[in-house]
Amino acid sequence: MSIRTVLFDLDGTLADTAPDLAGALNALLVENGRQPLPYEAIRPQVSHGATALIALGFGLAAGAPGFEALRQRLLAIYQAGLCRETKLFPGMAAVLAELRTRGCNWGVVTNKPAFLTEPLMAALGLDTDAACIVSGDSTTNRKPHPEPMLHACALAGSRPDQCLYVGDAERDVTAGNMAGMPTLVALFGYIGDNERPQDWGADGLVQTPAGILEWLNTHA
Repeated sequence: MSIRTVLFDLDGTLADTAPDLAGALNALLVENGRQPLPYEAIRPQVSHGATALIALGFGLAAGAPGFEALRQRLLAIYQAGLCRETKLFPGMAAVLAELRTRGCNWGVVTNKPAFLTEPLMAALGLDTDAACIVSGDSTTNRKPHPEPMLHACALAGSRPDQCLYVGDAERDVTAGNMAGMPTLVALFGYIGDNERPQDWGADGLVQTPAGILEWLNTHA
C-alpha cells in the first residue's frame, strides 16, 4: 500500500463544527418557542446533517408537515454564523502540514452542500490547500455511495487504493470501502454512545488526528 492522498470527512473529522451547528439548532428552537437542548445531546447528531438535527430538536421525521421549512430555516441560521466557533480539531493542522512534508496531498469529501462547504473551507483558510473539495451536491450520489469518493480520487490524481479516507460515521466507512480505499474512523468525532465503530469494517480507529499519521507510519 502506498498512500498518496488522505481524504477527510468535514464535520466531526477535519473540523469541529458542532458548536456552530448546535447554536443554530438552539436558535431555531427558541425561535419556535421551545427550550434549547444541551450541547452534549446535539453533538452526536451533527455528522448526520440538518435532517437529523431537526428530528432531534422537533421530533419530526423527514417528509412530515413543516419539516422542510424548519430544515431550510436551520440552514439559513447556520449559514449566517458559519464559522463563529468552528475550528480544526486540535492537532489537525499539524497533520495537514506533515502530509505536505511527506509529499501527500489531501482533500475533503462531505455530504454538506457546497453553499456551506466552500465558504467554510475558505473561512478556515483551507480552500486553496485542498487538492479536492467534494460536497454533498457535487455528484449525483452522496455517501454512503462511492461516487463522491471516486470523484475525489480523480480530482486529487490518485487511484482509490492510493487514498485513505478518514470519517466519523458508518456511511464514511461504507463509501470508502465500496470505492476500494482503506478507511479510518475518527473516534474524536461525533459518535454516539449507542454506535459501535469497531463493527463498521474500517481498517483502523484513531483517537486523535495524530493517530492518522501513526497509522500511515505502520500501514503505508
